[in-house]
Amino acid sequence: MASLETTFLIDLLKEKPAALALARRLEEGGEPKCVTAPAASEMLVGAYLKGGRAVEKARSLLGSLVLLEFDEAACLEAGQLGALLIERGEPIATPDLLIAAISKRHGQRVITRDRSFSRVPGLEVETY
Repeated sequence: MASLETTFLIDLLKEKPAALALARRLEEGGEPKCVTAPAASEMLVGAYLKGGRAVEKARSLLGSLVLLEFDEAACLEAGQLGALLIERGEPIATPDLLIAAISKRHGQRVITRDRSFSRVPGLEVETY
């Protein structure tokens, strides 16, 4: 299953060819497409800043995705991952840490073009 990260969501909204091709492949494979609240929120911030049709497109995209729960297990995962990355001198931004932890907790691979996710141990990452 795939957790769509902010960069991928934005690239879909911008109709970037690489993102559209990957989205078609996911659709053809019948793979559930999921999103975390932090990724959805980041995308919506940009949409609201643009206004108008951008908000409608973002909300429509979100409506087609499964929202992954940010539960206690995901909180624990975020705490452990965050501490480990800081100890290794490789911290990542808090929204990315939450996206990684929620996705990992739910057994999702993260689809992104943000290479910082590759530093998260045990997280399957697919770039495009």
